[in-house]
Amino acid sequence: MKKYVYIILLILGVCPGIILAGGFQLNEHGAKPMGLGGAFTAIVNDASAVYWNGAALSYLEGTNFLIGAAIIAPSTSFRGVTPAIDKSTMKSQTFFPPHFFASHKVSNDFSVGLGVSVPFGLGTKWRDDWMGRYLAVETELQTISFPLVISWAILENLSISIGGSYSFAEVIIAQANSQTPFEGDAFIHLEGDDKSAFGYNAGIMWKPSKDLSIGAAFKSEVDYSFEGTATATGAEQLAAALPKGNISAELTTPLNIQGGIGYRVIEQLQLSADFQWVGWSSYDKLAVDFEDEAYEDISRPRNYEDTYAIRFGAEYFLDKQFSFLGGIYFDAMPVQPEYLSPSLPDADRLGFSLGIDAKIFENFGVSGSYLFIRSAELTVTNSHEIYTPYDEGNEESASRFNGTYNSSASLFSFSLYYNF
Repeated sequence: MKKYVYIILLILGVCPGIILAGGFQLNEHGAKPMGLGGAFTAIVNDASAVYWNGAALSYLEGTNFLIGAAIIAPSTSFRGVTPAIDKSTMKSQTFFPPHFFASHKVSNDFSVGLGVSVPFGLGTKWRDDWMGRYLAVETELQTISFPLVISWAILENLSISIGGSYSFAEVIIAQANSQTPFEGDAFIHLEGDDKSAFGYNAGIMWKPSKDLSIGAAFKSEVDYSFEGTATATGAEQLAAALPKGNISAELTTPLNIQGGIGYRVIEQLQLSADFQWVGWSSYDKLAVDFEDEAYEDISRPRNYEDTYAIRFGAEYFLDKQFSFLGGIYFDAMPVQPEYLSPSLPDADRLGFSLGIDAKIFENFGVSGSYLFIRSAELTVTNSHEIYTPYDEGNEESASRFNGTYNSSASLFSFSLYYNF
């Protein structure tokens, strides 16, 4: 029984990587902020303030809408397992996280906003026969958040906000297993969801002069209580022998604190900079409970660490209707290489973005942007992950999943906005 529990431990070990790694935290909540490299906290001037900084709603007049989506195409390869240099490439996938935000100025002092966005998501999919199939084959997560924000203009140039959010999430995981004396591979499938998670947020914005703005935003941790099932397919005898049935797990997405500054250098040029702190240390272990008491519950360390991102943006105005956008950012890796899993091959990342913002009519406009993300090449030399199954009493056959990862991603975003 212990060897089967060990197999399940390896399978479920990829789950936190889906939810709690930098690569799955999405900051593409509007084409304009993406074009500015995410340096938007202090200069947000549309309904996406619901996500970026609710305090900015106080500076929007009337009723405002923004709707759009991003197109995300990641790419990853792995060379190994050391000392081999065989190359495996992740299957091509494209993701389309949407965004929608609306705001309304209730009075001179108060504004409200609501929205729909995907704060965490994406997925990875490798070939069924690739060298790391005993660690990860398919991993997919989608979270949907519905924030509600109230903004209060304390002074003419100072506002604060507070809000809450309702979220739900779904996760799918598939991984191969092989075990003596059984022949062939079996594939474990895990599916689970949480339909009642809640978080809260707050923001502040200060405009000491017409050219200078300072802002900060806070988003809380969100506790997800997943409930789901484990099933097995493939090699019939092995699939029948593996543990399966109902499972549950408690997972927490990290809090975010983001502060920024914006300055209108000249009439045609506005610069912005943000610092984002992400509390990944809220997740230090994976704990999974089996409903069937015949199987041992699991607790496994993940050792994520707090990390940060630095963002810079520039907007150049050709006139009052049209502007060019540009941005760059650095996003630090939240986990040490030895704890990296092929379910999410993360690394330190650089992002480079370009975009345009065009006001077509007095009350209607469009934004479009492109973002290229390049992850630093990462070589793992002392992996915590054991990638080949082994029999009890024969642990010398175990191998560590050491090798080199290379990852990049191309992202496009498009938004329409309207106000009246």
